[in-house]
Amino acid sequence: MTNSENIIEFRHITKKFPGIIACNDISLGIRKGEIHALLGENGAGKSTLMSVLFGMYTPEEGTIFIRGEEVKVTNPRVATELGIGMVHQHFKLVQNYTVLQNIILGEETVKGPFLDMDTARKEVVELSQKYGLAIEPDELISNITVGQQQRCEILKMLYRKAEILIFDEPTAVLTPQEIDELMGIMKGLAKEGHTILFISHKLDEIKFVADRVSILRRGKLVATLDAASTTKEKMGELMVGKEVSFHVEKEPAQPKEDVLKVENLTIINNETKKKVVNDVSFSVRKGEIVVIAGIDGNGQSELIYGITGLMPINEGRVLINGEDYTKKSVRDRNMVLSHIPEDRHKYGLVLDYLLSYNLALKNFFKKGFVNKAGFLNFNKFNEYADELINRFDIRSGQGRNTMARSMSGGNQQKAIVAREIDQDSDLLIAVQPTRGLDVGAIEYIHKQIVTQRDKDKAVLMMSFELDEVMDVADRIIVMFEGEIMGTLDPKKVTLEEVGLYMAGVKREEKRI
Repeated sequence: MTNSENIIEFRHITKKFPGIIACNDISLGIRKGEIHALLGENGAGKSTLMSVLFGMYTPEEGTIFIRGEEVKVTNPRVATELGIGMVHQHFKLVQNYTVLQNIILGEETVKGPFLDMDTARKEVVELSQKYGLAIEPDELISNITVGQQQRCEILKMLYRKAEILIFDEPTAVLTPQEIDELMGIMKGLAKEGHTILFISHKLDEIKFVADRVSILRRGKLVATLDAASTTKEKMGELMVGKEVSFHVEKEPAQPKEDVLKVENLTIINNETKKKVVNDVSFSVRKGEIVVIAGIDGNGQSELIYGITGLMPINEGRVLINGEDYTKKSVRDRNMVLSHIPEDRHKYGLVLDYLLSYNLALKNFFKKGFVNKAGFLNFNKFNEYADELINRFDIRSGQGRNTMARSMSGGNQQKAIVAREIDQDSDLLIAVQPTRGLDVGAIEYIHKQIVTQRDKDKAVLMMSFELDEVMDVADRIIVMFEGEIMGTLDPKKVTLEEVGLYMAGVKREEKRI
């Protein structure tokens, strides 16, 4: 017998991959109309369980009941027919198609042999208005923000009449404002009778939006709790199996000489011809963490691209340890800086390489990794990979022989962090280093960054998480529309004040 309250029931679901049991005998009921959060460490099995529900994986054992009926969800098309939709952590959109074309792709309305785009447009616009999902139907996906792309994914589900909506880490790439909007949209969808499954690492979000939370640890379900009456500390402890600190412990900074100096940097967008970085100057010293804060799209990414060589600089200079690197290659810069990039798939990993190769990407030309004849020493690759995997707790089904593409997003991120921190460069540039990581991993990465500072490294970090900015920074640089609005001391400003600088309402005349 199934529970009549439950729209979904998982019974004894087990899913295995080479070297790992991703889901281990999981039984769980999801009630109709609730927002049910799935919480767990990176690689705990959350996304795998949802991929089983969406028909992307077939479990070795167990059954699924939808609306009281046993079902075999053999592929995503079957899931769609059952009223199940999924927004993946990395969106499944065609970049050179319009928003409208992406939403109706595979479910096109036709009149005889022709596409009926007018009817489709009318339906999509009505859906967007009903659920407060503002979109531009004729805009190319490549030209819209990440938040707008997510709205497009949600409308794809609603256009297909999905009643059960799966969100896999939906806030990992959003700004705080976009997160607030999404939370409101999710609550509205639940009020309309949709059932929402919400995978997240962010305990504040779960407390705010979820009715119940199920916690997975190493493939097993350890608890299902009422979200409102459960503390963040309790959830964190159940998730990682030990107490977790939500505050970064660090001594006051003892900054020394400059490592990075950015002088009057200007970067122009080739397409819009607009100055995306406008006459920016600042420095980062040995023994301090400088964090760039700001609403996404205000020049922070382009600033980092300019410093690291991923984007040409139109005016100004970048000095590292007093040497001019403005026109030097990425390879030259990699010899003196470590870079945890914003887009881990585009700039951080070669997805179809083994984990061992990805961990050695910056070392393959160094002594020990290559012999005198110029051949790669794969034994050294393997030794090095095993050391970093153990030290940074990188979890993967086949260890160093795991394809990077098959790893969970959080463990991909940990691999990049491990490789870059191990370079022992004088300058560490970390962009969204904890994005997509669980609380235990966030605590560990923050400790690693503080350790680098305490080893007299200069750390330049960029984050959209204001709590993280305030907790980690020794100095905060706030950017708005390509310019520095203020350089602030986190011990002397409030969250609200930083927010005013981020919004361009407030500007500092004299920098500290």
